[in-house]
Amino acid sequence: MLQQIIDYIDDHIKEEIAPERLAKLAGYSPYHFYRLFQKHIGYTLMDYVLKRKLQFALYELINGRKIVDIAMDYGFETHAGFTKAFKKCFGSPPSLYKLHCPHSLPQKPDLMSLRQKNLGGIVMQPKIVTRPAFWVAGKTFEGFIKNVSYTRDVPAYWNQRGLTDGSVEDMLYEQLKPRNHGEYCINLSSTETDGSFNYLFSVEFDEGKELPDRLMSLQIPTATYAVFKTPLGSVEQFVPAIKGTWQYILEDWLPLSSYEVDETAFDFEYYDEHCHYWEHEKIYMEIHIPIREKDRK
Repeated sequence: MLQQIIDYIDDHIKEEIAPERLAKLAGYSPYHFYRLFQKHIGYTLMDYVLKRKLQFALYELINGRKIVDIAMDYGFETHAGFTKAFKKCFGSPPSLYKLHCPHSLPQKPDLMSLRQKNLGGIVMQPKIVTRPAFWVAGKTFEGFIKNVSYTRDVPAYWNQRGLTDGSVEDMLYEQLKPRNHGEYCINLSSTETDGSFNYLFSVEFDEGKELPDRLMSLQIPTATYAVFKTPLGSVEQFVPAIKGTWQYILEDWLPLSSYEVDETAFDFEYYDEHCHYWEHEKIYMEIHIPIREKDRK
């Protein structure tokens, strides 16, 4: 039923979408439908509709249409109204954001597939970001996870002693004193693996600083990344959402996108204050995938 609603929204994205109409299509009272939608999709109904409209509008903006024409097509009364809604939704004006987004239509969510991945919500289109080279330093861990070469994630390796209790994190901030808060979790293993992996838990590091014993530094090369956010969720949903987001990226997004993984760079998980469950009721983290345009020949 919800898949029918999701499909209806995409199929009528340029029309005025009345929430009461969607509730009637679903066969529920508006009150119960709105609660059901938010529980399973991870957004309120009209917040989701707005985000989808803006994502489709962004695709047209990338392809050369004027903002004022796009705004009218998607139900915004003025150029200013569209820009204001966009900045509120994505945190930047469309003129800037269009430089950092996929050059393809938003993919239609497959709710059954997302449910099987235990995502707890919908993963929105990634932001495309080019980052200059930077250094990280941290502690490496060795371990074994079945199918690690397939999932690439070593997903939020919380069960490794020292990561769950925060002692390694505290040690890195105390000894390295990074200028910015945030942990980079990087699988250093090659793709030819039997399930063993070498995992670097790290923070930003200034090259030239003295590196304490038993820590490793690594330069992350200049690369373009597709940056995905896991769906907002409770701490109990956090690790399943990370695993599910990795699965979504590899099984759904990458095969249908115009990109492939840039294997000269590193993919990594990034954790900052937005995953502090003691500060936020709902938390998320980011997955950064180095990408390049597929060869169209």
